[in-house]
Order: sequence, then C-alpha cells, then structure tokens
Amino acid sequence: MEDNKDWDIYIQPESPWFELRLKEVWRYKDLIYMFIKRDFVAQYKQTILGPLWFIIQPLITTLTYVIVFGNIANLSTDGQPKLLFYMSGILFWNYFSTSFLRTSETFSANAGIFGKVYFPRLTVPIASVCSSFISFLIQFLLLLIIYAAYILNGLSFEWNWAMLLLPVLMILSAVQALGFGIIISSMTTKYRDLKYLISFGIQLLMYATPVVYPLSAVTDVRLAWILKLNPMTAIIETFRYALLGSGTLNVSLLIYSSVISFVVLLLGMSVFNRVQKNFMDTI
Repeated sequence: MEDNKDWDIYIQPESPWFELRLKEVWRYKDLIYMFIKRDFVAQYKQTILGPLWFIIQPLITTLTYVIVFGNIANLSTDGQPKLLFYMSGILFWNYFSTSFLRTSETFSANAGIFGKVYFPRLTVPIASVCSSFISFLIQFLLLLIIYAAYILNGLSFEWNWAMLLLPVLMILSAVQALGFGIIISSMTTKYRDLKYLISFGIQLLMYATPVVYPLSAVTDVRLAWILKLNPMTAIIETFRYALLGSGTLNVSLLIYSSVISFVVLLLGMSVFNRVQKNFMDTI
C-alpha cells in the first residue's frame, strides 16, 4: 500500500475531524445527479396526479392557513393579501423542512446501500437538498403566477433592490437544512429516539418562525428577541420584504443567519465525516 498511485480509491482508517474531502465529493457529481433523479421520480411514482402534487400540496396548505389563521384567528398579514402572505412563508419553510427531514434520514434510509459499496456518503444529503430545490422552484413559479394575477387585478408593485438577495436566501436555506440535517442524521445512528422527536419538533419550530404571522405582529420584546434567534426568521422576513414590500429587512439579522448557517454546515460536515466511518457497526 506504499504506492497509492496505482489505486483509484485509498480508504484510510483515521482522518482529522475537519478533513471534508470536498474534491472527492465533486468527483462523484454524476452520482449526485443520479440520487437527485431517484428522489424526484420516487417521490410521486405510482400516484395518479404525479408531479401535480408539487403544486397541489402548497396550495392546499396555503388555503388551510388562510381559513384557520387568516379568517378564524384573524392574525395580521401586514396588509398583504392573505394568499400571497401565507404562500410566501410556506415556500421557504417547506424548502427548509423538507430538505432537513430528508437529510436527517441519510444514514437510516440508506444503510443498505452504504453497507455494500463505497462512495462519499455526503453525496446523499447533498442530493436530497438539491431535489428539494427542484420542488422549491416549481412552487416559486406558482407563487409568481398568483402574484402576477393580483397585480393585474390592481395590487401595486414596486421594484425592490432586496429582490437581488433572493439567491442568497435560497443558499442560506439550503445550507441550514444541510447543516442541521446531517448533524441529526449523525446522531440518530446512536440515538434512535431523535427521529421521533424531529418529526414533530419541526412542526413546533414552524410556529417559532414567522410563517403564519409577521414579525411586526410580535409586540413582546423578549418574545421577538427569541424569534430573531431562529436563523430562518431573517430569511422569511427578508423574502417578504423583497417580494411584497412588507416584512423586515434587518441586515444584522441576515448576517447573523449567514454566520449560523455556515458554522452549522461546517460542524455538521465534520461530525458527518467522523460518523460515516463506523456507523455500520452501530446502526
């Protein structure tokens, strides 16, 4: 084994915590594409409506929120049409929660594949986030069509420079979902209870994020401060500010969200890299 040049893959027993091997992950980009295709096709395979569920699901959720939170609870929507307000929140929240849940199941859902052949395990959660991004784009297009219909019916529209931040918001959502997801995935190899906790924990977390209410409606200073600690708060508020002109554009909060996102991602990748070596012995 002294001359490693004769081998395509050299598997080492030990490596530092922060050796992420991103170049190796890039070499397997074709495999990432195959996983994305698998996830996308498998999601609605053998369903009658197929890909239409990408549109039907957020529409039904939005209409439910309009009835429950908009009409019955009469929560504030910052003066925006209820349909646009709730759908704008649901869009980014669904992207984050779906990517997070899929990523958090990386080891448990792919144990059969991992035990048979070697490839960079990080390709699986990356593919999960990318396949969720396709759903996000479809639903974002739906939101733009509904928004255009409102504008044609008299809703005012003003160009907002914050729209340029949209790609940044997408990247931050993906980075957060990937970072938190692979941390949970690494922990569930030993602590199986986490997968039950996560399934309803993500639902509770949604109410700690301004999805069904604007941050401006939270008048309690301490409660508003707690909500701002949630890194998804800045993303959703900035998106509403960019698209609808309501919401809050707080640069400090956006920087905080960015720092948290990349710190969690680096931490998650390091833990993931460490756990992937011997998870088959514990799972």
